Amino acid sequence: MAIDKIDKLDKKILSILSTNARVPFKDVAAECGVSRAAVHQRVQHLTEDGIITGSGFNVNPKCLGFSTCTYVGINLERGSMYKEVVEHLSKIPEIVECHFTTGPYTMMVKLYARDNEQLMTLLNTQMQSIPGVVATETLISLEQSIKREIPVVSE
Repeated sequence: MAIDKIDKLDKKILSILSTNARVPFKDVAAECGVSRAAVHQRVQHLTEDGIITGSGFNVNPKCLGFSTCTYVGINLERGSMYKEVVEHLSKIPEIVECHFTTGPYTMMVKLYARDNEQLMTLLNTQMQSIPGVVATETLISLEQSIKREIPVVSE
């Protein structure tokens, strides 16, 4: 579904749900001035069309013992090796995001480690041993100041 296919009501529903995905449909319906069934149907279509790509809970990694959030820039021997490297990286559960990028790195990954010792093991033993990985650069996040969904503007 293209953005021009999303109407004002869809945008209002998305705006409400992107702020709090757990809000009951009856509350969304009341705020939008439509029935709960209409909200349910709209959300179902938005999901089927790939506009809504998931729902769930955000788990605080620190509560599970993962105190170190790290971004790792990875340079590959050849950019065409990206997919093979992603296959290897996907087997490392501490990696939560992976992006094929422009700029100084071929790839950028976000991972969580329990401590610096585990981070060193992840880098030296697992990531840098992947065929095609030439170099890595590690950036440790000291604090996450902003985390949110892209804003949905309902005209």
